[in-house]
Order: sequence, then structure tokens, then C-alpha cells
Amino acid sequence: MRETAFGYPSTRYEPSPLVDLGSRRQRERLSGTALKTFFKLMERWKVRDEDARQLLGGVSNGPYYEMKKKPKGRLLDADELQRVSYLIGIFKALHLLHGEKLADEWLRLPNRNRIFGGGAPLAYLIAGGVPAMHTVRRLLDARRGGM
Repeated sequence: MRETAFGYPSTRYEPSPLVDLGSRRQRERLSGTALKTFFKLMERWKVRDEDARQLLGGVSNGPYYEMKKKPKGRLLDADELQRVSYLIGIFKALHLLHGEKLADEWLRLPNRNRIFGGGAPLAYLIAGGVPAMHTVRRLLDARRGGM
């Protein structure tokens, strides 16, 4: 490997381009698929609608059921898209770490990890919002890396 001007070895790694979630056009492009995926995750994880609404950031009943009935054409805000993104990452990590049955039950099971204090990860995610989703995602990614 040759060295770059800063003394770092060159690499073939190319980061994915950043998506501007502030852009209405990008949110329109992503929202329908994000919502369909979100509702499939909630079904797989057997998450109650009340809890699913909280995972989306406290969406009220009317808009939530409209999203559920007709996800196409809905526009999520940047926070909602970020939340769905974290949940997709958590789902993927769980399915890489565990068999399908445990991966789909993991969020609802009591967990002795000090992060969860003996409670279910789902309760932690609901109470902590985006920072909790980030923490759980990092925990699972670390476990995938053998830490």
C-alpha cells in the first residue's frame, strides 16, 4: 500500500454518500419504503401499536394509522427517518448475531446487560428515543465485531 500525503495508508474503502435528510426530495424518495419496512419490523418484533408510535417519536393515533394503512405518499421528517434507520440496523444486527426466533424476540426479552438494567431493550428504546437507538445499535455492532 502506498502512503497518502498525510501519512495514512491508502485504502479501497469508499464511504457511502451522505443523504441530506433536510432535503424534501430525499425524504420523499425514502419515506414510503421506510414506512413499509418499519411496519414489517413492528410485525416481526410483535410490537404493539402504542409502542410503535413511540418508537417513531410519539406519533399520534390518527397520523399513525394513516401511515400504517397507506405508507406510500407519506412524508416522514428527518427524525422519523433516522429512527427507522436505526431500527433497521438493529434488526439486521440481531439477525446476524442470532437465529431468527431469538433475533425477533430479543427486543421483548429481559436483558441483564447494564444498559437495560434487567428490563427489555424495547422499553429502553421507547424511553430513550434516538440516543437509546444509537446505543443499542453500537452495542450490537460491537458484539458483531467480537467485543
